[in-house]
Amino acid sequence: MASVVILDYGSGNLRSAERALLRTGADVQVTADHRAALEADGLVVPGVGAFATCVDGLLSVGGDRVIDMRLAGGRPVLGICVGMQVLFERGVEHGAEAKGVGQWPGTVERLDADVLPHMGWNTVSAPEDSQLFAGLPGDTRFYFVHTYAVRRWQLRSELPGADPLVTTAHHGEDFVAAVENGPLWATQFHPEKSGDAGAHLLRNWVRTL
Repeated sequence: MASVVILDYGSGNLRSAERALLRTGADVQVTADHRAALEADGLVVPGVGAFATCVDGLLSVGGDRVIDMRLAGGRPVLGICVGMQVLFERGVEHGAEAKGVGQWPGTVERLDADVLPHMGWNTVSAPEDSQLFAGLPGDTRFYFVHTYAVRRWQLRSELPGADPLVTTAHHGEDFVAAVENGPLWATQFHPEKSGDAGAHLLRNWVRTL
């Protein structure tokens, strides 16, 4: 049985993520304990709310160091929603810029769309060789709640190995909906709120641990 830690840094739908991951058959723990987070087969970084607030919370529990150490050892990390956004270099919200943890280059910015936030179900366009979306039809919908996102052309790999697999979605414009980059994967949407499709996606991730 794979062990998964959901990093508790004061942000995110911790209990809904915990329930969703328990349904995959994983042994799941919600904690900020560094040893547990480093030793688990997989680490989930959730996030809900403002970019700067989530970064501050992550730094306050040393989450940036935990992520660095896991990735240096090739150990899987999954970011969800703002937990994905904080992995980038910076975020700009309401004209204010904040630094992210910098695992990937790129800027989290306000989407150029008539209706914001982007809230509800949307399809994604995943690469054919995606492991995260394996077994899911192309018209599968996932649940999004966000106003800010990363544009695809900003994303270049900062991790060793192949360039990242980038999944996109469209709301006013194309944006990054998911990334698979060595041991570091992330989704802009909420798999834990995406019903059977999200459950399938989380099982795909857990099977790689």
